[in-house]
Amino acid sequence: MTKIALRKSEAQVAQQLEAAGVLPLMARLLAARGVTAPAQLSANLSNLLPPNTLTHNQAMAKFLADAIFTKKKLLVIGDYDADGATATAVAVKGLRAFGAMVDFLVPNRFEYGYGLTPEIVALAATLQPDIIITVDNGIASVEGVAAANMLGIQVLITDHHLPGLETPQAACIINPNQHGCHFASKHLAGVGVMFYGLLCLRAELRERGLYADKIEPNLTELLDLVALGTVADLVKLDDNNRILVEQGLRRIRAGVCSPGILALLRVSGRQYQAASAQDLGFYVGPRLNAAGRLDDMTLGIQCLLAESASEAEGISKQLNDLNVQRRSIEADMQDSANISLDDIDVTNQYSISMYQADWHQGVIGILASRLKERFHRPVIVFADAGDGLLKGSGRSIASLHLRDALDLISKHQPDLIIKFGGHAMAAGLSIKQVDFTRFQQSFEAVVQSLITEADLQAVLEVDGNLGGENMTFHIAQVLENQVWGQGFAPPLFYDEFEVVNQRILGEKHLKLTLKTIAPSPSVVIDAIYFNQVDFLDNHIQAAYQLQTNSYNGAQKVQLNLRYVGL
Repeated sequence: MTKIALRKSEAQVAQQLEAAGVLPLMARLLAARGVTAPAQLSANLSNLLPPNTLTHNQAMAKFLADAIFTKKKLLVIGDYDADGATATAVAVKGLRAFGAMVDFLVPNRFEYGYGLTPEIVALAATLQPDIIITVDNGIASVEGVAAANMLGIQVLITDHHLPGLETPQAACIINPNQHGCHFASKHLAGVGVMFYGLLCLRAELRERGLYADKIEPNLTELLDLVALGTVADLVKLDDNNRILVEQGLRRIRAGVCSPGILALLRVSGRQYQAASAQDLGFYVGPRLNAAGRLDDMTLGIQCLLAESASEAEGISKQLNDLNVQRRSIEADMQDSANISLDDIDVTNQYSISMYQADWHQGVIGILASRLKERFHRPVIVFADAGDGLLKGSGRSIASLHLRDALDLISKHQPDLIIKFGGHAMAAGLSIKQVDFTRFQQSFEAVVQSLITEADLQAVLEVDGNLGGENMTFHIAQVLENQVWGQGFAPPLFYDEFEVVNQRILGEKHLKLTLKTIAPSPSVVIDAIYFNQVDFLDNHIQAAYQLQTNSYNGAQKVQLNLRYVGL
């Protein structure tokens, strides 16, 4: 059963925000999310953390500047998710704008796996680069960097993942999470790290007089890509990341952005003029990710690098088709997972580890996420990787640092996990197929040693009552225009309603008419409860989001029910 918890909002802080001109409702919401001063609400680029405070960023700028002046051949090696794709596009666009000779290569997840492996280095060597630049990967690529060094190829690493015990012997590394880095935000996405690298490079080139008699590149033109990668990678939207996302969204809403992003919005049925962080996370990101999950992320990067609307439109349709295919595969995998779970007493387990031979490598992360949401337990889902190996993708709950848990298993049983990496909430790993049961047991034991039974209860944080007087189209617009996301959760209100009317919509959703119950003014309002086909009681307590709903030219406000209590 889900526990409802009220977010705490400091009244004094909320009053200070109100005094600065923030709407009372918004002041309460922001105060509950750690905003303590009006200055934190400014999206001015001058408020970004200084690029030179990212450890080794100035050294990285000198390496890149030297490479540009000596016409070295650069090769960007990215990752096959949305963060990696946007980081690759930012690197290629930005470096070319500075006059660099640069191309890109992205590993196919099914052939090469993740990161700068010796195998991908061997493939890269056929392109004869002088320098490899990793984006959104590399911090764990000890063997890959060594292989590049043996071939006389310099490696520059830009990454944001957590480092292991051994650091690759790269020429230079920028990563806010590397050992010894005191950058004030640890939450830059891979695309954000690359963008910060370009900011420092521009300063270095400026200092060398490259722009004494010509206009320098405008790096704000890359912020739409930075916003997309930051939102899609689910990094925490701290003050610094919110500036990057807000600035990127402004460019998208003005239509002065990548034709690829505009095309992906169009094929998703979204209006770029009203684009929100949620649109990037739930519509654009999945379509971009579909390329890396089912095919080759090269297609997604080509979409982001497209220079015309017609070129972008053709690629975006291919990505949309792949996403439809991904959904179908995911639905089949969920069905088979549910059948398997019928034979398991999940309530007496602290974790879930699953494997089926016909599951798709590219979709196991999504399945893990769905199961984690359903059962509120750390989940790792495996797929066959050939040669007697399994590849796993895991998702965790707030109380368990997933990468640390895998590290603990690896220390206790060095022969069990072949390789692993990731974050607190998500990680990937490889094991031998014959070791699946042993891993399942070891993971369960480690999880039980790290968390308590109380941690397994899902907690839904809500922002209290909204009140009928605030259920307006204007308030919904104000809420939707604010940047929300990971670590800065969209508002979720909790109120009591009378169910006036309800019907099944499209055979899988519940369309409702609700009436608010005192103490708020009585208001009758439309609501939708997605993926719910059972009728509700006449009186309910519900957690919901307030949102705009434009249909057939009419603009209305509705409630999106997220949870209905017993």
